[in-house]
Amino acid sequence: MTALMLAAELTKRPVVTLGGEAVAQIKDTVFDASGGQITGFTLAGRGLLSGPLKQSLPWTGVHALGPDAVMIPAVEVLQARDAVVDRGEAGSGQVRGARVLSDAGLELGTVLDAVVEGGTSGRVAGFHVDTTEAMGRHERRAFLPAYGRLAMTGDTLVIPARLAEQAVDDLDALAAAWDRTRAAAEPGLRGTESRAAHLRKEDDR
Repeated sequence: MTALMLAAELTKRPVVTLGGEAVAQIKDTVFDASGGQITGFTLAGRGLLSGPLKQSLPWTGVHALGPDAVMIPAVEVLQARDAVVDRGEAGSGQVRGARVLSDAGLELGTVLDAVVEGGTSGRVAGFHVDTTEAMGRHERRAFLPAYGRLAMTGDTLVIPARLAEQAVDDLDALAAAWDRTRAAAEPGLRGTESRAAHLRKEDDR
């Protein structure tokens, strides 16, 4: 099953080179929500008294997003902070706190956090949402998958209405739904093992 994690859980996760050097820690995750992609991370120094760094980590510099560390090839992949922020939320709106509208015009809730896929894709797999009565889950929290056509402007995220019908209660259920959708979109692949093998073949090219 695909490993999914809340973006908030990435805060303070160490950034480590493949040589084993811990060079920073994650401060914030920056998204292109409409593109369904992490654009990178702002960084803080290591230790309790360390503040924000002037450098950032673009997603193109990430070797792997793991459960315990963000791995990078070398410290040289770090760039100026604006290289990440200007391409992400600064231009398209903040994901957390955004109201969620369906393309049918129903207000579905408020984004509490984004859910991201571990590994090498950088994809936004879904959103953790404080729901409204329109979803039949008033005063409940749910996870919405993030495949399909999304639009993000200012403080509003617009999603296909069908996604509201696919809301689930936990990350495991979202991961299962995400795997089913990805398998259907990639003909010939069945299960996570086949998908992983497919990705390995692409990496070897």
